[in-house]
Amino acid sequence: MKSIQDEKQTLHQILNLIANHFGPNCEVVLHDLSNGYDHTIVDIVNGHVTNREVGDCGSNLGLEILRGTVRDGDRFNYITHATNGRLLRSSSIYLKDDDGQVIGSICINLDITETMRFEEFLKNFNCCNTGGGSTGNNPEEIFAKDVNDLLEHLIQQAQARIGKPAEQMNKDEKIAFVGYLDKKGAFLITKSGDKICELLNISKFTLYNYLEIYRKSCPRVSGQPKE
Repeated sequence: MKSIQDEKQTLHQILNLIANHFGPNCEVVLHDLSNGYDHTIVDIVNGHVTNREVGDCGSNLGLEILRGTVRDGDRFNYITHATNGRLLRSSSIYLKDDDGQVIGSICINLDITETMRFEEFLKNFNCCNTGGGSTGNNPEEIFAKDVNDLLEHLIQQAQARIGKPAEQMNKDEKIAFVGYLDKKGAFLITKSGDKICELLNISKFTLYNYLEIYRKSCPRVSGQPKE
């Protein structure tokens, strides 16, 4: 390629190809960097995205390329901002002549302003901070096929909270373990007490003692393990 003008018809076809593929929110720009930077745009499709037209200038990145500050300046999928407030996802490639000198560029600017707003809407719509505006602590809800699976999951959660296997827990850690399960309602499950006693290698008497100690520190909690 000797100049942008020599290949302008072919380059215009490429611009139209990209713009028609991605639709009206996709601006595609051809810059000729050989004749000053104040009017580099020689072809543009969907210029309404940034409110630019033929004869306008390029971005600050093009200046860095021309200055030689940046070499091999092709960039893909980076976020840019238009002066009209639109948020864009952009990609740029730089075109060289037969001597390897940068003489132009093709830039794609896809307006993602509305899709980002929709993404935020979906985050708010799908997030767990619902139910009267509760914030912060999102409960983890598990749908198990039977109560044994549910109990096993609660036990795993309790062990993860303590941070060590049952056989390595001391008395205080076992009380915390039992208290966590009690808070989660694990002892409402039939035979849960037997399983917890076996896991912690304690008696039923000790289990009740641990529960009493925990519940004294949390007086709103009451009840006994299901037999």
